[in-house]
Amino acid sequence: MPEPTKKEENEVPAPAPPPEEPSKEKEAGTTPAKDEEEVSPPSALPPEWSLGESPAGEEQDKQNANSQVSVLFVEKPQGGTVKVGENITFIAKVKAEDLLRKPTVKWFKGKWMDLASKAGKHLQLKETFERHTRIYTFEMQIIQAKENYAGNYRCEVTYKDKFDTCSFDLEVHESTGTTPSIDIRSAFKRSGEGQDDAGELDFSGLLKRREVKQQEEEPEVDVWELLKNAKPSEYEKIAFQYGITDLRGMLKRLKRMRRVEKKSAAFAKILDPAYQVDKGGRVRFVVELADPKLEVKWFKNGQEIRPSTKYIFEHKGCQRIMFINNCQMTDDSEYYVTAGDEKCSTELFVREPPIMVTKQLEDTNAYCGERVELECEVSEDDANVKWFKNGEEIIPGPKSRYRIKVEGKKHILIIEGATKADSAEYSVMTTGGQSSAKLSVGLKPLKILTPLTDQTVNLGKEICLKCEISENISGKWTKNGLPVQESDRLKVVHKGRIHKLVIANALIEDEGDYVFAPDAYNITLPAKVHVIDPPKIILDGLDADNTVTVIAGSKLRLEIPISGEPPPKAIWSRADKAIMEGSGRIRAESYPDSSTLVIDVAERDDSGVYHINLKNEAGEAHASIKIKVVDLPDPPVAPSVTEVGDDWCIMKWEPPAYDGGSPILGYFIERKKKQSSRWMRLNFDLCKETTFEPKKMIEGVAYEVRIFAVNAIGISKPSMPSKPFVPLAVTSPPTLLTVDSVTDTTVTMKWRPPDQIGAAGLDGYVLEYCFEGSTSAKQSDENGEAAFDLPEPPKIRIPRHLKQTYIRRVGEAVNLVIPFQGKPRPELTWKKDGADIDKNQINIRNSETDTIIFIRKAERSHSGKYDLQVKVDKFVESASIDIQIVDRPGPPQIVKIEDVWGENVALSWTPPKDDGNAAITGYTIQKADKKSMEWFTVIEHYHRTNATITELVIGNEYYFRVFSENMCGLSEDATMTKESAVIAKDGKIYKNPIYEDFDFSEAPMFTQPLVNTYAIAGYNATLNCSVRGNPKPKITWMKNKVAIVDDPRYRMFSNQGVCTLEIRKPSPYDGGTYCCKAVNDLGTVEIECKLEVKVVAQ
Repeated sequence: MPEPTKKEENEVPAPAPPPEEPSKEKEAGTTPAKDEEEVSPPSALPPEWSLGESPAGEEQDKQNANSQVSVLFVEKPQGGTVKVGENITFIAKVKAEDLLRKPTVKWFKGKWMDLASKAGKHLQLKETFERHTRIYTFEMQIIQAKENYAGNYRCEVTYKDKFDTCSFDLEVHESTGTTPSIDIRSAFKRSGEGQDDAGELDFSGLLKRREVKQQEEEPEVDVWELLKNAKPSEYEKIAFQYGITDLRGMLKRLKRMRRVEKKSAAFAKILDPAYQVDKGGRVRFVVELADPKLEVKWFKNGQEIRPSTKYIFEHKGCQRIMFINNCQMTDDSEYYVTAGDEKCSTELFVREPPIMVTKQLEDTNAYCGERVELECEVSEDDANVKWFKNGEEIIPGPKSRYRIKVEGKKHILIIEGATKADSAEYSVMTTGGQSSAKLSVGLKPLKILTPLTDQTVNLGKEICLKCEISENISGKWTKNGLPVQESDRLKVVHKGRIHKLVIANALIEDEGDYVFAPDAYNITLPAKVHVIDPPKIILDGLDADNTVTVIAGSKLRLEIPISGEPPPKAIWSRADKAIMEGSGRIRAESYPDSSTLVIDVAERDDSGVYHINLKNEAGEAHASIKIKVVDLPDPPVAPSVTEVGDDWCIMKWEPPAYDGGSPILGYFIERKKKQSSRWMRLNFDLCKETTFEPKKMIEGVAYEVRIFAVNAIGISKPSMPSKPFVPLAVTSPPTLLTVDSVTDTTVTMKWRPPDQIGAAGLDGYVLEYCFEGSTSAKQSDENGEAAFDLPEPPKIRIPRHLKQTYIRRVGEAVNLVIPFQGKPRPELTWKKDGADIDKNQINIRNSETDTIIFIRKAERSHSGKYDLQVKVDKFVESASIDIQIVDRPGPPQIVKIEDVWGENVALSWTPPKDDGNAAITGYTIQKADKKSMEWFTVIEHYHRTNATITELVIGNEYYFRVFSENMCGLSEDATMTKESAVIAKDGKIYKNPIYEDFDFSEAPMFTQPLVNTYAIAGYNATLNCSVRGNPKPKITWMKNKVAIVDDPRYRMFSNQGVCTLEIRKPSPYDGGTYCCKAVNDLGTVEIECKLEVKVVAQ
């Protein structure tokens, strides 16, 4: 390989190719002429670099077995040596810590032979799993090894996108004896009768021989005769000794020839069992007939042979002779001759002359990536020639880089894009000779035209690392020492001499040290990638105006999520005064993804605007957050009572001076008797106004009242009690004032006492008079006395249950008492439907204060409208009462069978004529089998006049009947169908209806709302509601519009749509407005309630 004459900048001289690994195979009875030592790859190369590209062959696996980083293997199988007939085991171990399932392991011999299908008597595959170490162990055991088991083996393990492979060698030595040498002509084989590959060369028996020594010529042995005369147990020994690979085909022919032939009447002498001739030679077939007059025909593979220059026929007496001239491989076949009805057959074997190598291979030097051609010439055109690399046959194929070109006698082995792995000894072998040569592939000096450059990229932008080298070779990209894996976001581009690593939408984890290493060169191109992201403040959890409310005395821990790369530095401030990190009451705490403002014990003065500033090398961010400290309101001023009545009063008060930073929601009012110490709550719903009217007090008893102010935080302390007050009723005005008599100087008046006098009693009357047309009245000097002889207008007191229709069943008693008022004793008149009442059927009893209507046994004729009229003098009062007497209804009029299909019957009927003086509430349907006529209820309380009866027994005959039903019950009789319904055995085929898939998607909706709740301080309280929605909504609880997150005082449950918030041992400060928020993809819904925590007096 030529050396470079000049070294330029960024030029790396190609390292010398490593010495080839010698073959470990040995020929029995011989020793290698020269000892060869194994040489490992140069230690200067890092362990992660390979020595260039090569096909997935054994040589490449051997060279890289110790230089590649194992992806999955913990322990690789190692090569070994075994004697014939002994056992050997190969072990591979795979660690399963990062694997979700068992990896797939395959064992191969050579390049492609999968040993899984060969498991049996001589090969066993096992696998075990150790749970404590989480290691899979895979074993391949070879039992009673044979010589042909030697060679290169490979173990592959795969798991999803991960792959690992390892090659190892097995050497098999004979225990005693030597192996007979094999002449090149023993490779002659025939794979079957009449097949395309008949006469092909098989050198599988010669693959383990680097060079074949000239053997002394031995006399030719007729293997056919040996097989004919040998025992069946010796067939394999003979085939192995003489290199026969198509033993099965030869045995088939031998079997046909061994058939006991009957004595022929047509042939005196038949053909020999087999004939053998060299290619191009002449063969003679002779038969002798018993009767020379018989006609003879010759056949080849069943087709008659006609005379020609190739086939010549002769007759000599009783002999019939056929000559075949210029025999070729196509003449290798079965022949037979017929005479009359008889025939005899034979086999012709054509031997091809050995092919000699006329022009030897020459040693060649090349660079990586170049096209290499190894050329030789043989003695015959289009001869069968086999190529070998280090003693192993080269088999070209669509996926192979090796191509074999044949031009007459010239044979060329072409290697496209040679690599260092192609450095080896190549040999060509024919039936009459062989030739070998060495190929050395080196590396060209590599120049770096464009190196990688360091990059600083914003988050989400594209990263593009680009370099250019002088050679069009592949390479590997690593990040922080680990191989880069391609994905949808990360692409590795190789176009000619340019290599790119493109990362779309850069992420933080993409930051690191990237290195590109060209394959087979000890050179690296490094670059650093720095991903930055401007700082961001995430305020999604706050209100629209970024306000945070905290209760005075409680601890505030305001955690604000932040982002940025590198992590930004956060500074909190208030009124241009920075808030430092430390142990103060107000302090800041910094974390990688958030910044927290902590106020241990919130005070009223802590309310205000707080600023947070973020800064890193990518930029800055600012935000303002308003913190509002709320507290209980101050107690109101003592209320004042402005007006009193018999059991009520009107009180007023002023709002408290300080509302606690939260608007006053309302007031609670309590009262107590002056001599008592027990206060009683007067309202459970907040009073929104500053006035209130307490009621239901005892007249003449002194009372006191007080006020509580309520805001979103809770209830204030009570106000001072009001001044004591006593409810007293003022008498109502006198009634029925009339002038009785008039004289020249006096007027006599009469009136009735007031309807309501009150607890203070009636002391007397005050009389006032005025002149006609004047608006000012003068008080009389005399006190009057009331007169009681004026008439009282009548008034009927209808009981509440008689203000609606009075319903009774037939046979029940009717007894109605209607009280009335009026003086003197009024006159009473009863009428029914405008006519006088028949007193023989209905009894009427009257007294001074009430009237009674009595019916001992009600009938339907007693139903109607009853009118009562009460009259006192010229005053008249009227009232009406509706009485309805009901009975059981009659049966339906007609019941019909509309249709019968399958196991179903459709019925219809008409409502009854007599509904029993009440609305028909339903129907009851019964069925009966014609054989037993036992009735069974099918449907009850059915409202329609048609129905479908299902699940009837096929083959039965049914009758049906229907009862009517009202509020009194079922009709006494039922109407039955006139005809019966026969359920035929051959019913109609019912086709199930096709329903479209129902869309269960639904926005969140509360099916049971939250309700305002009162809790006792120190006892757990729960808030419950139920919600439905699809997809299942996410539930968030909030107190005073602040989300409840990780607070040990609260526990949240959600089961089957029922959402529960448990408040552990609440205090008055836990009172307020609680909100439950449900969110899914289709919408958001909220519901609120108020919680009040009461403190029980000790």
